[in-house]
Amino acid sequence: MTIDHTSADPRFAGLPGRPGKIVAVHLSYASRAAQRGRTPEAPSYFFKASSSVAASGGTVERPAGTELLAFEGEIALVIGAPARRVGEDTAWDHVAWVTASDDLGLYDLRANDKGSNVRSKGGDGFTPIGPDLIDARTVDPGALRVRTWVNGTLAQDDTTAGLLFPLARIVADLSQHFTLETGDVILTGTPAGSSVVVPGDVVEVEVDSPATGATSGRLVTTVVEGPDAGFDAALGSLPAVDDTQREEAWGSRAAAGLAPESESEPVTLTPALRAKLAEAPVAGLSQQLRRRGLDNVSIDGVRPLHPDAKLVGTARTLRFVPNREDLFASHGGGYNAQKRTFDAVSEGEVIVIEARGEAGSGTLGDVLAIRAHARGAAGIVTDGGVRDLDAVAAVGIPVYTTGAHPAVLGRRHVPWDHDLTIACGGATVQPGDIIVGDADGVIVIPPALADEVADAALAQEVEDAWVAARVAEGHPIEGLFPMDAAWRARYIEETGR
Repeated sequence: MTIDHTSADPRFAGLPGRPGKIVAVHLSYASRAAQRGRTPEAPSYFFKASSSVAASGGTVERPAGTELLAFEGEIALVIGAPARRVGEDTAWDHVAWVTASDDLGLYDLRANDKGSNVRSKGGDGFTPIGPDLIDARTVDPGALRVRTWVNGTLAQDDTTAGLLFPLARIVADLSQHFTLETGDVILTGTPAGSSVVVPGDVVEVEVDSPATGATSGRLVTTVVEGPDAGFDAALGSLPAVDDTQREEAWGSRAAAGLAPESESEPVTLTPALRAKLAEAPVAGLSQQLRRRGLDNVSIDGVRPLHPDAKLVGTARTLRFVPNREDLFASHGGGYNAQKRTFDAVSEGEVIVIEARGEAGSGTLGDVLAIRAHARGAAGIVTDGGVRDLDAVAAVGIPVYTTGAHPAVLGRRHVPWDHDLTIACGGATVQPGDIIVGDADGVIVIPPALADEVADAALAQEVEDAWVAARVAEGHPIEGLFPMDAAWRARYIEETGR
């Protein structure tokens, strides 16, 4: 059903009218349950205010001073005939339409509501719905699909075959407790992939029936920065976040930038992962990290001695401190931290050196480069200088540096310690972080995100190549880069993605 978008109240342009009730399911997809580490035996629910409804094409505010606004793409059911104590076998007869929804929530306000989500999910604009309605009579409720894109990248993709509780069961269960009235809306839960969005992000949700081609169209919402939150502590609790809220809002500890809870969660750089990272461009990996909230992962100010060589490996770290003559006398000579690091580097590791951006001396020369190469190191990154530049380049190992300098280490540095968290080129690097470099530069990838980011970057490369081909054919950039709904539909049709 195509909605009349000239409705008196534009908030409800994606619905037949203003709903009396909006009921939402807490946890309903197996993929989401696996992500959360708990599987409910029966569905549980919460209410959302009808004043939270918004139409496609609108904006949603993230209040100033908050950080955890999360999207949840969902299938929305619109009740067409009152349902009270109906059975699962007849419940679907009471559903008139199916459409797309985004069950937005502000995790900063979640803790004190104990699951009711009154404040965290009741805000104005927190329930976009639409843009069009699918006739429930024409589709199989067990074969519907919901997909969500953030800034054009697919973030959620699941079908009702993955539900813990069939849609008809949810309708029947709710009807045991109260009358579902005509126009009421049921938000049926979100699959895995829900995560945090920030001002400037564009979220799109679509529900469709792959078997029939029926679709809700793309429900589009843009996140904007709201005014000062202005919450009054004298009236109620203030926004607050902790690592539990961050983990659940982002979808995982890794996505939230949190350390693993235990050392039993190591992520290794497998040959398959190494191959994907070697194929993915650093610019694309950087874009995907940014979409996951990680902006400060580039090692700035360094350039490659071999621009055509790809660098992929795990970090082994070395730290220099500013030269002080008495400390250099005690730490700079003999078998110091620098030499120990180059002697201990393992195959596939990248020696990352903190030199504070000080380019007034070398931080390594040809002998150390030869030793690292002989040990099978994947490369060297230093935010300081390199001595014997031509000889180091001739070794063949990928090296990134601020440039050449003839002076020895002791002019500016004391080799102090190794295998610890350091800063290199403005980026924090921990031992075991994944380092990737090409002609564009070097980035640091948290290991737990590497597979996800590599896959997303490679998928984006395919999309970008398709867009570039269209531009080469003479198409204008407007509407194509980024793709609007029409171009997106053509892309999906031609590529099946």
